[in-house]
Amino acid sequence: MESIEQILSRLAVKAVKELFGSDTEATGIQFQKTDRKFEGDITLVVFPFVKAAKKSPEETGRMIGGYLQANCPDITAFNTVKGFLNLSVSDAYWVKYLDTLRKAGEPEAKDTKPVVIEYSSPNTNKPLHLGHIRNNLLGWSVAEILKANGYTVKKVNLVNDRGVHICKSMLAWLRWGNGETPESSGLKGDHLVGKYYVIFSNHLKEETDKMLTAHPGMEKDEAERQTPLMQEAQAMLKKWEDGDEEIRTLWRKMNTWVYAGFDATYAKLGVDFDKIYYESDTYLLGKSMVQEGLEKGVLVKHEDGSVWADLRDEGLDEKLLLRKDGTSVYMTQDLGTARLRQKDFDAQKLIYVVGNEQNYHFDVLKRVLRKLGYAWGEKITHLSYGMVELPEGKMKSREGTVVDADDLMEKMAETARETGEEIRAAKGVSILDEDRAEMDKLYFELGMGALKYFILKVDPVKNMLFNPKESIDFNGNTGPFLQYTHARIRSLLRKSGCNPDELIAYQTEGLNISDKEKSLIQNLAAYPAVLKQAGEQFSPALIANYLYDLAKDFNGFYQDTNVLREENEQLKAFRLALVQQTGVTLKKGLHLLGISAPEKM
Repeated sequence: MESIEQILSRLAVKAVKELFGSDTEATGIQFQKTDRKFEGDITLVVFPFVKAAKKSPEETGRMIGGYLQANCPDITAFNTVKGFLNLSVSDAYWVKYLDTLRKAGEPEAKDTKPVVIEYSSPNTNKPLHLGHIRNNLLGWSVAEILKANGYTVKKVNLVNDRGVHICKSMLAWLRWGNGETPESSGLKGDHLVGKYYVIFSNHLKEETDKMLTAHPGMEKDEAERQTPLMQEAQAMLKKWEDGDEEIRTLWRKMNTWVYAGFDATYAKLGVDFDKIYYESDTYLLGKSMVQEGLEKGVLVKHEDGSVWADLRDEGLDEKLLLRKDGTSVYMTQDLGTARLRQKDFDAQKLIYVVGNEQNYHFDVLKRVLRKLGYAWGEKITHLSYGMVELPEGKMKSREGTVVDADDLMEKMAETARETGEEIRAAKGVSILDEDRAEMDKLYFELGMGALKYFILKVDPVKNMLFNPKESIDFNGNTGPFLQYTHARIRSLLRKSGCNPDELIAYQTEGLNISDKEKSLIQNLAAYPAVLKQAGEQFSPALIANYLYDLAKDFNGFYQDTNVLREENEQLKAFRLALVQQTGVTLKKGLHLLGISAPEKM
């Protein structure tokens, strides 16, 4: 069965041709849900046809409305408000269309090359923090949204496991660690290594301050580079790249600690990967590509031996690709990783989920690949997202003021517990000891639902302020509100005596339904279009805000409508089917955000 938009689009094209003698494309027909201040279900935007009609917007709307009503039995009435034609759709159409929605399958798989999406990309010198959480949740969700649209998707992670920042933690552990291990300290491995990154940064600050005092007028960055500690870290990096076995052994040991920590955090966060790349495996390929560029004459070597891409003729500047001592930089390994990834997957698109402070980096990456002759570099898409801040301000890894991902997840579960216990106490409901484990699991799911929804409901390009307490509200635009709505639906279906997971049958003829039931069906009908748009825009926020509107619509319907106490058995079956489809759609959408849909709360 066609959607009402498809039916009316086809008829509107004919109306414009027959009434005004003008050709128009169905793709140019614009519909929207009718503003609740006016009578109607669906609204046609009339302004595009006013020129062809040579009449006022109101008269143009009336003429098209008359044509549509005469030629579509499901249009029962219409009215015009300025350039908007509001159309009322018959109860019979909505009742039948709900059945169509319930029986519709998933979008067909697209016979195309895979889409590769990289997210997470942590450094092995510190644990994951709040910024990483937004990155991981955004990347995982976009991957699932693309899958739901029929694409083959490969989720990948690039671990930045080498470089001077890694050497900083290693050097600090050698100097001040006294052999401390995760086992001896009781710390997760990534937390332990992060502790030594902060220790290094503190000592580096002390040495930098001394250097600035001894050399008035020296720039801070230069003073930092000249400190003995930083010189030693750079020397360690050179030894690592030269294959020094002692340094490599220490590097492997500390990275192993970090990987175990990362795996535990990923599992808790609910994200996964199809393939993990390591910078230590890709930077040599990147260096060989730089060498190729030198041989082709498209890259430049300076007198000190450093290698650069000269992009000044493209309106940019020069970009460092190899330092004067031959060690590589981020861009070097990104060249190698991109080439290896293209070889592995022959992708139609390579999506990188990276913060907006790296916009310039990815612009340069594509330009350098173009210089080197790799046409597939144009497949690269930077999914740029804004920073996450807290009410207290920005986070700084060096100063140890970041919000640790593990701590935040624990805090969210605890906040959910406190909120839930307050609600239970107010209702005089206690938890039996035998139910405690089940409730702990639920509180964790609610805490994670609150965290994920609060982050994903914000347009990715925007900076955001994360407020843990606000995110856990059971009544506002929050994850727990959606989870509670799903649990309420499942409870209602169980109380009805039907199997909640079997399609509820109802007769489609002769039913009169309310405006709230129509509105809810319309909202359910919009899901495929929202899913498609979310995939095109790489925006989980579209799914999140759709689900909130759907949940609000359902709760409005539920408060005003008898379901279980309805005496008309046909109408009762229809309403149960409507409730069931709302639950199915909520669960699908929540999955795309990585949020669980509890059976009861």
